[in-house]
Amino acid sequence: MKVILQADVKGHGKKGQLVEVSDGYARNFLLPKKLAVEANTTNLNLMKSQEQAKLFKIETEKKEAKAVAEKLKGKTIKIAAKGGEQGKLFGSVTSKEISEEIKKQLSLDVDKKKIVLNDDIKQFGTVEVEAKIYPEISAKFFVLVHSD
Repeated sequence: MKVILQADVKGHGKKGQLVEVSDGYARNFLLPKKLAVEANTTNLNLMKSQEQAKLFKIETEKKEAKAVAEKLKGKTIKIAAKGGEQGKLFGSVTSKEISEEIKKQLSLDVDKKKIVLNDDIKQFGTVEVEAKIYPEISAKFFVLVHSD
């Protein structure tokens, strides 16, 4: 019997796959536990439309991520901080602060988790930072830390 899996089933497949299983396994285990639905024309059409919707969503997310990356690439984000002698900061500039400043200065929403810093910024000056906005889509920009 052909069924469409509604959840991952160990040894048979992943969610959304069309698989062939024995009639008894399907009737006695998969269907009653709602782990699968029978592969009739209605369910097959539903599965295809869900796949198309998923692909469309991924495509639009990629377009949005590319647009954000283009706007961010090469820009300089200025952050005011307090510091002491020899250019050292009191505290540090974190990815959270950088994310907030990007939102203020460029009106772009970049999650703090997507900003890659080797270490927090602890001195005045300019540092090159990378934002990994989407898998395989990233943008490098500069952060200029200056005194108040």
